[in-house]
Amino acid sequence: METSAAGTLAWLPALLQTADPLFPTGAYAHSFGLEELVRLGAVSGEKTLGDFLCQQVLPGMEKLELPYLRFGIELAPDLEALCALDCEIHAWKLASEARLASVQIGTRRLAALHKVHGLPVLGQMLEALREGRAHGHHLSVCALQAWLQKVPLEGALLAYGYQGLAGACTAALKLLRIGQDGCQRALTRALEKLPSAVAGSLRAERRSAGCFSPLLEIASMRHALARERLFIS
Repeated sequence: METSAAGTLAWLPALLQTADPLFPTGAYAHSFGLEELVRLGAVSGEKTLGDFLCQQVLPGMEKLELPYLRFGIELAPDLEALCALDCEIHAWKLASEARLASVQIGTRRLAALHKVHGLPVLGQMLEALREGRAHGHHLSVCALQAWLQKVPLEGALLAYGYQGLAGACTAALKLLRIGQDGCQRALTRALEKLPSAVAGSLRAERRSAGCFSPLLEIASMRHALARERLFIS
């Protein structure tokens, strides 16, 4: 029984490794618009951070990011189709900072995966980026990774959602007087809603998937013009 259980979870250690802040994606250098929201006073403490995660980040995940992660996993065996999806993701990123952040984190993840695992398809994806057939968005690379490592679909979606929420909380620790306990309470509040967001994302079709969050888009655009910045985005 123990051998069987271990076999069914063979994908988990690699997923934990690459979801850990130790894995060199550079995500710690990005706030994804949160820095400007703090500057504007829209996020100022534990409650408003929790509101931001639940009312801004999670809806975007449910309507756009998690569906596109699923589409990418389904397309991953066809690298050209995945590259086309990557270009579609690029078009969804309205703010230039959001686009660049996604590409920077995605390409660093892809390069690290290739150095660690050396699988041919990872090298082929890197070649597609050099040739301009794809941009290397984080969603696309996570989709390719989940397919390669045979991660169950809901496991991949939950892991991606956790990384996004935890990344915002990591940035909040540097931007707010909140403390680790307050940050964890805000994160817990959002994580309680994450399974529902994942379930909702499974119902989205490609023709109708999408989300527009004016507050986040404006924050990202304002951040590009800020006179001083702690984060890249």
